Amino acid sequence: MHKRPAIPGHQIVGTVEKCGPGAGRFKIGDRVGIAWLHHACGACSFCSNDLENLCDKATFSGWDENGGYAECAVAYERFAYPIPEAFSDAQAAPLLCAGIIGYRCLRLSGIRPGQRLGLYGFGAAAHIAIQIADHWGCESYVFTRGESHRKLARKLGAAWVGGAADDPPERVHASIIFAPAGPLVLDAMRVLERGGTCALGGIYMTPIPSMDYTEHLYDERVIRSVTNATRRDGEELLKLAAEIPIETKTQAFNLDQANQALTALKTGKIDGAGVLTNA
Repeated sequence: MHKRPAIPGHQIVGTVEKCGPGAGRFKIGDRVGIAWLHHACGACSFCSNDLENLCDKATFSGWDENGGYAECAVAYERFAYPIPEAFSDAQAAPLLCAGIIGYRCLRLSGIRPGQRLGLYGFGAAAHIAIQIADHWGCESYVFTRGESHRKLARKLGAAWVGGAADDPPERVHASIIFAPAGPLVLDAMRVLERGGTCALGGIYMTPIPSMDYTEHLYDERVIRSVTNATRRDGEELLKLAAEIPIETKTQAFNLDQANQALTALKTGKIDGAGVLTNA
């Protein structure tokens, strides 16, 4: 597959240039995407129960396999996605990582139409998740520090924007933490409604400080991690994204500017998602 844009390191959008023996899902010239989940065994108990993201033999793009820093890539056709015509390559790229993980976080948070959702950190995943939440009729409260991120959150429909230590107008029924900062868990649990779930959307997180059982966990509040995503998440997200349609905000970098892109990402200077292009 010839690669065009990708979120740095992991996700790729490109066109099929060659098909391997027995491959027939796509034809040469089709536009497809590769997500973080590169392959799973398909036979273990996790794969058999729609939890292929937990497969012991799972491999991941940009980690176990070459990712978005290459000009070309090889993918299993079962783990590639047709890209909706509604999106350009650059617009589609964030959906394959930030979009998919944001969608799974929403699913596992248990948020339901008409409820209040808390979002901690407002980067690539959150700016897509808030659009899905709005489509579902949810009210979103965004907790983030950067003024440009707050501005984007308001533009995308946040009902309230503030800092993690601030008290929102009302408690939230579910929350998602995208920022990899352990202390945010205590902030999120403090304003979580009884019976609510706090989903942790990051692969990495700094240590979580000690909790007070009564203040943070009692009343059947739940903390749960979100580990990668499944193909079902990707398929459902791409379909939903085209229906809404989701507007992805991107900042493009040339492939040889990968280091600058990563620095901008690390220092919070990207609103939405960063995309590498190989035009």
